Amino acid sequence: MDLHISLTGGDLVAQIYRQVRDAIADGRLRPGERLPPSRELARTLAVSRNTVAAAYDRLTAEGLLTGRVGAGTFVAGSAPGRPRRAPRGVLAARPFWDMLPDPVEAAPVRYDFRVGAPDASLFPFQTWRRLVSQSLRSHEIPAGYADPSGHSGLRAAIARHLGIARSVRAAAEDVLVTQGAQQALDLVGRVLVEPGACVVVEEPGYPPARRLLASLGARVTGVPVDGEGIVVDRIPGAARLVYVTPSHQFPLGTPMSPARRAALLEWAGRRDAVIVEDDYDSEFRFAGRPLDPLQSLDRAGRVIYVGSFSKTLLPMLRLGFLIAPAALRPALLKAKQLTDWHGDLTTQAALARFLDEGLLTRHVRKATREYAARHELIVRTLEREFGDWLQLVPSAAGLHVCARSVVDTSALRAPGVAFDRLHTYYADSPPEQGLALGYGAVSPDGIAAGLRLLRDAFRAAGGLGSR
Repeated sequence: MDLHISLTGGDLVAQIYRQVRDAIADGRLRPGERLPPSRELARTLAVSRNTVAAAYDRLTAEGLLTGRVGAGTFVAGSAPGRPRRAPRGVLAARPFWDMLPDPVEAAPVRYDFRVGAPDASLFPFQTWRRLVSQSLRSHEIPAGYADPSGHSGLRAAIARHLGIARSVRAAAEDVLVTQGAQQALDLVGRVLVEPGACVVVEEPGYPPARRLLASLGARVTGVPVDGEGIVVDRIPGAARLVYVTPSHQFPLGTPMSPARRAALLEWAGRRDAVIVEDDYDSEFRFAGRPLDPLQSLDRAGRVIYVGSFSKTLLPMLRLGFLIAPAALRPALLKAKQLTDWHGDLTTQAALARFLDEGLLTRHVRKATREYAARHELIVRTLEREFGDWLQLVPSAAGLHVCARSVVDTSALRAPGVAFDRLHTYYADSPPEQGLALGYGAVSPDGIAAGLRLLRDAFRAAGGLGSR
């Protein structure tokens, strides 16, 4: 390895000794790690070999290094290591960032009903490894920087897939590949949202979307959602961007009605506004026919369609897309280039093959059967055993169900059970009490056992402020 040592004159042996000792102490050099041979390090530092050897000998005598005949000099296995951290410093971020929750990795629990996680065991890992291997062996991955809009084959495959599965009107050149729907929304915000501009999100709604738009300097306003979708009459006249999840409203799960879709499109035309349509959780449908996306109904070019493969495949792949009117594409492409230039083309090429070979359709059908059984189990159990506390919000798609509660659920706890609370999805309106229960990351047996514990928690908390 290359070992950085600075020499400033004076006692060279002591300087080499101290800097190697410090590297071991703060964990930069780990136990068992091989140091450069004394001759090589001496040549790099332009000192005599005896100078380096003397420093190594002193560290060996203190038990920090060990020599192996014919192998070299290594950090001792018992050498202490304490990671060195950057200084705290005096710099401060904008106050906005102090208002956001810290990003904390979700701790594993036995019964995980948290929203947004698919079942990783359903993912076709063997097939995916084959496709990635094919991508790495091919000559389609450039050695240098690539087109910010993404892998050309994937863009064409996404356009075909969405045209068939969702009636989305798009060609390959209309598609911009992103690292999830969140990056797609970030690009839209960078291109369209001026600091201080009024933008609208659903209430209740998706917190990361609200926070992202606010981070760009927008004035974010929550507009209530009823049984038909966002209440268009409540959208402020000053709004110039509206973010909605019409196929499967997050978190309630209800689709936006045809009449409300028409009203929203008419409002956007009248107000010269843009609609960002996040086709959240539309792939897994258990009953009925999906309604046409707003994008396919739009005739004026006011809808930007965003989506991801995080639920259909895996979140860790970080693959999404946006489809925007032609007038916005040049600016969006420049924004993409400025943020990360392009994503992982190996993964994008693998997904292109996955789509072209019909494997995504096959995977979604298989997963839908599994999720439909879990959806039925959780709905049946909630209706049969939780009627005193919860009222289900009807839904026929997605990876979670939502239920309003007649008691205060903010303090509800069930050992070993994780779930989301409805009130956390509100920001501007008086919050409703209730639960959002995902079933992507919990098995059917786990659903039954976890709901029993949740039922016991409701019974134990019978005095939780009945309304």
